[in-house]
Formats: sequence, structure tokens, C-alpha cells
Amino acid sequence: MRQLLDKIETRQRLVRETVERLREQIAELTGQLATAERTLEPLEMTRETILELVAEDGSPPPEPLPSGYREILALFEQNTGGLRAKDVCHTLGTGNEPRHTEGMRAKLKRLVNCGILTEPEPGLSTLTQPAPATPEAD
Repeated sequence: MRQLLDKIETRQRLVRETVERLREQIAELTGQLATAERTLEPLEMTRETILELVAEDGSPPPEPLPSGYREILALFEQNTGGLRAKDVCHTLGTGNEPRHTEGMRAKLKRLVNCGILTEPEPGLSTLTQPAPATPEAD
């Protein structure tokens, strides 16, 4: 009987240690969650403000871009000299076969049609420069 009680006590001790370790992890995760929520809140408010300002101008709200397009735009933001489809494929590591280059060329054309990129010469794409702000008349 004593052996059985010893086994139970050993198991209880192990489970208590596990419970304590899990409580510590929960406390750490709770802190991380609170930090992430504090970071998210101003981002959400900024997005809402931008959408309100766009609506005041009578413009349609901007469509969110799929992640693949965001990666392409990030590349153009780093490179101001302009890029060709083959360069984008090479830098993003998407492959260098003609099908990859043609797929990228189609994405770049879509971004040109949306006004996000410009094509100063055939096959060369650059980020569209924002129009200079004009002072409002009082």
C-alpha cells in the first residue's frame, strides 16, 4: 500500500510542477498578448482614419493587395531605379523559367493598371511617385 501512495505523491508533485510551469507560460503569453493588442489598436485607428479621409474625397476605398503583391511593392520601395519582371523573379526567388517571368510580368501590369506602378519604358516598372500637394485656396 505504501508503494502505491508513494507513486501517487510522485505523480502529484510532477503534475504540480507542470501546472506551475503552465501558469508561468500563461502569464508570459498574457503579457505578450497585451503588448500586441496595444500595438494593434493605433494601427486600426489609423486605418479607419485613412478610410474616412478617402471617403470624404469621394474616392473608392483602396482594395487590399494579396500578400504576393505586397512583397513586390516592398521590393520596389527598396529599389527606386525600376525593375523588370525577370529582376523581380530573381530577387524574390520565384524561379527564372519563362512561365515565372510571364506570371510576374502580368502582376506588374496589374499594378501599373491600378496606378501603383508606372512603366516609363516597355518592360521597366517603377513605383508611381505621389503627386505634389497643392495648397488649398482659402
